[in-house]
Amino acid sequence: MKILAVDDEYLQLESLKIAIKCASKNCELFAFDNPVEAWEFAKDNDIDIAFLDIQMPVINGIELAKRLKTKNPVINIVFATAYLDFMAEANKLRYSGYVLKPVTAEKVIEELNDLRHPMDKKQTGNRLSVQCFGNFDVFYDGVPLKFDRSKTKELFAFLVDRRGSRVSVNEIVCNLWEDSFNDDKNNNYVRKLISDLKKVLASINEEDVFVSDFNSYGVNINKFDCDYYDYLNNEPWAIRMFRGEYMSQYSWAENTT
Repeated sequence: MKILAVDDEYLQLESLKIAIKCASKNCELFAFDNPVEAWEFAKDNDIDIAFLDIQMPVINGIELAKRLKTKNPVINIVFATAYLDFMAEANKLRYSGYVLKPVTAEKVIEELNDLRHPMDKKQTGNRLSVQCFGNFDVFYDGVPLKFDRSKTKELFAFLVDRRGSRVSVNEIVCNLWEDSFNDDKNNNYVRKLISDLKKVLASINEEDVFVSDFNSYGVNINKFDCDYYDYLNNEPWAIRMFRGEYMSQYSWAENTT
């Protein structure tokens, strides 16, 4: 486990380092009192967890967190600060924790035991991973997968939700356009979305994820990682990760929630 600690105040940084090492003796700890140097280091190194002060010169903790998440979207950000004033802004980043100073080993242990992206997630070798808890998102080698149409992404989400069961075009229309059952216009649009999804998956050589037969469509659940599937399989990391939010941007997902 690789941990980054950043605080521009020397004594606070030393206190943070001691707390982290007491809480996790086997971690690799990289500590910086300069956020610019911390970012330069993080650009070339993989970091699992970052403990960040917020009020720092040149690059504050919020900005540094944003940059770290562009490098690694599933990095765990824990803000270590003396103030509560920044919680609303920090919340937009879907941070893992918010610790008030003084930081103690007990506080660090609490955060390590309740990470937003747990370190004990099983390793499967799949390069494609799907996040259902919170907002739905798709990652390839840890980088968000781009969809030209938001509806294509929603189609993929709907197929993931069905866990490999085949669905018809009419079923897709009925769920993605709740008031338009068997609408010819939307039926034709779904077929365009299917073609678009195939292209997106083909662009990363993951065509086998999408399956179809006799005008019904689904996904091969063995070809990608998914927090929802791991939750159903009683994986501890996935159980801890679920916080009551599932594909939050889609109203049809409320039934699964």
